[in-house]
Amino acid sequence: MTDSFRASVDLHEIADFLKRELKMKEVCNQIFYQKLVERASQERNITVTEDDIQAEADRQRLALRLEKASDTLAWLADQMISPDDWEAGIRDRILAQKLSEALFGSEVEKYFAQNRLEFERILLYQIVVPYERLARELLYQIEEEEISFYHAAHLYDIDDRRRTMCGYEGKLGRTNLPPQIAAVVFGATPGELLGPIATEQGYHLLKVEEFIPAELTPECRQEILQRMFKNWLASELNYALSNASL
Repeated sequence: MTDSFRASVDLHEIADFLKRELKMKEVCNQIFYQKLVERASQERNITVTEDDIQAEADRQRLALRLEKASDTLAWLADQMISPDDWEAGIRDRILAQKLSEALFGSEVEKYFAQNRLEFERILLYQIVVPYERLARELLYQIEEEEISFYHAAHLYDIDDRRRTMCGYEGKLGRTNLPPQIAAVVFGATPGELLGPIATEQGYHLLKVEEFIPAELTPECRQEILQRMFKNWLASELNYALSNASL
């Protein structure tokens, strides 16, 4: 795509596209959220320093393997933004992070303790097939060791990715699974063969490889912090819009 072709897209066209794609509300809400972050941060004297921005910019450059200044400028041009735009975006994200920590950092442990079950995880393998008869036949063959669970998944699963991964579904929590499946697998013993269970997808055979107890890791802490902050933003936005104060 040439620069002249890109330049031919104006703001009205962008707005019209967002409306047609039903994304205008989503984008407007993000703008409203940023206004809320700015206001709440000013009230709490929360600021972002040049050192904060520089450290995050360096981290991003390292992640993107932008070793030279010219590499960074070329990447920014490809993104259709200026260095100032990039730094402004970094500043906005850091400000939101600092505000979320100020608002809810001290409440994360309490939230984790009250919602511990939500953060349990399992390593799950599964086979999904379209017919109950096939699911029961595979169950019998696996139990009789005529075929391994993983080979059966590779041959029969309806999903290309799972076939390639021999049934590997991933590290999952309760909210990542249909309720009827979550209820079964989180009460299972690792290695136990489960199913078939019928859902809209088909008939599931399941195997829990490992049970991972809930632990307040840095990743889990960040997940909780983001969840609490997101809920706060939504609540503040609803209140602000109802009072037309934005």
